[in-house]
Amino acid sequence: MTVVERREIALVDLLDRLLAGGVVLTGDITLRIADVDLVRIDLNALISSVNEQVPSPFEELA
Repeated sequence: MTVVERREIALVDLLDRLLAGGVVLTGDITLRIADVDLVRIDLNALISSVNEQVPSPFEELA
């Protein structure tokens, strides 16, 4: 085993690294019975952290 293979990263650190750069999730789910599509769900999501340098795209609701 090399040093890189034995290195452990805490889940909090991993999430912090992912959210700092942003994560894009995409997926498709189809519920099918007897080759007939009944339900289709498409998932597109962008998950990112928000701070002063990267403000929220949503306006403050008063």
